Amino acid sequence: MRPAPLACPFHFDPLSPEQLADPYPVYARARAEQPVFYSRAHGFWVVTRYDDVVAVLRDHESFSSAAATRSAPAAPHPEVAAALAKGHPIGPTLTDSDEPVHRRLRGLVNRAFTHQRVAAHEPLVREAAAGLIDGFARDGHADLIERFAWPLPLVAIGAILGVPREDLEDLHRWSYDWLRLQQATDPIPEQVACARSVVAMQRYFLDALRERAACPRDDLMSGLLAAELEGAEPLSEVEAMRVPMNLVIAGHVTVTRAIGNAVVLLLEHPGRLEAMLSDRDLVATAVEEVLRMESPAQGLFRTTTRDVTVNGVELPAGARVMVHYGSANRDEAQFPDAGALDLHRENVLRHVAFGKGIHVCLGAPLARLELRIALPLLFERLPGLRLRARDPTERDTIFFARGFKHVHAEWEPPA
Repeated sequence: MRPAPLACPFHFDPLSPEQLADPYPVYARARAEQPVFYSRAHGFWVVTRYDDVVAVLRDHESFSSAAATRSAPAAPHPEVAAALAKGHPIGPTLTDSDEPVHRRLRGLVNRAFTHQRVAAHEPLVREAAAGLIDGFARDGHADLIERFAWPLPLVAIGAILGVPREDLEDLHRWSYDWLRLQQATDPIPEQVACARSVVAMQRYFLDALRERAACPRDDLMSGLLAAELEGAEPLSEVEAMRVPMNLVIAGHVTVTRAIGNAVVLLLEHPGRLEAMLSDRDLVATAVEEVLRMESPAQGLFRTTTRDVTVNGVELPAGARVMVHYGSANRDEAQFPDAGALDLHRENVLRHVAFGKGIHVCLGAPLARLELRIALPLLFERLPGLRLRARDPTERDTIFFARGFKHVHAEWEPPA
C-alpha cells in the first residue's frame, strides 16, 4: 500500500488575502524547504523550482495536459454538470489536449500566429489602444482594467477572428465565467450561471462558424474551416468552435492581467518607469520582466500518466500536479535577485510565463505585441498617471491567475 503524501509544512492558499497580496514568500519557502509538496486542501502536488517546472512541462508523455486549467479537485456538481450537458464537451482544446490531438490542432492554427502575421496586426492593435484611451483620457480618472486592459486583447483577437465589436462585452463576461468555473469556488447557483455562460459562448461560435461555412470571409474562423494539414482530418465543427473560445479566454488570462500588473509594478518603481519611457529599447525587456515577476498565469495543471519522480519525490500515476510558473520565475537559482525589477536582466527570456515545451502559448507573440504597444502609450497619453489614493486596486480571485480586478488610476486631464 502506497504511503500517504507528507503534509505541506506551510500554508498554501493562493486565494487567501495574505497570498493574494504577496504569495512570493510562501513560494520561496517552498523552493527552499519542500520544492515538490502535496496540498491536502486542494488535492494536488505543487512543483515550485524552475528546473523541475521546465522538466515537467517538457515531459508530455509522463504528464498529461488533460484538465490543464481546472484547479477544482472534484467533478462538477450535478446541477452544474446538467447545465454544461446542454452544450458540448469543453475539451480537448489547444491548452488541455495530449498528442496526437494537440499536434493536429496546433498544426492547423499555427499559421495564424507566426511572428510575421502577428507583426502585420500592429497597426490594428495600435489604433485599438489609442481609441480606447481616447474614450477616457479627458475624464482624468478610470478603472484601467475595465476601460483598457480587458477590451484591448479582445479587440485584437476579435478582429483576427472576425468578431463584431458590439459582441465583445458578451465574450468578456462568458470568458470570465469560464475561468470561475474552472476553480468551482462560487456557490452552486453561481456555478450553474457560469456553466450557462460557457454553453452560450459555444453556441455563439458555432453560429459564427456556420455563417462562414455558408459565406466564407477573410478571417481566422473561415480559415479554420478551410485549413488542411497533411495526414490529418479536417476540424469538425465542434473542434473548430473550441479554437476561438480558447484564444479569447487565453487573452483574458494573459494580456488583461499583464497590463494591470505592469502598470502597478512600474508605478511602484518610478526610476524604472522613467528609464523605460526615455529608452524605447527597454520596452521589450520591461514587458518580459513584468511577465516574469508577476506571471499572469501562475501555473497550469498536469496529471501523471505513470509513477514518476520529480526532485526525489515519487508521484503516483493519476496524481494531479500544479506546475507553478509564478514560483519558477522567482527562483533565485535561475534569476539572481529575482524579486527586483531589472530592465537589463540578460536571461529574462528564460521565464516560463508562457509555458515551455509543446504547450508553449500559441498567442505569446500577439500578447507581447499588445503589451509593447499598450504600456508606453498609457503613460504617454495619461500624464501624471498614478493610482487613486483611496482603494486603488482590487486583486482578482482566479486560482491559477494573478492580476487585478480593478486598477483605479488618475492623471492630469488635457485642458
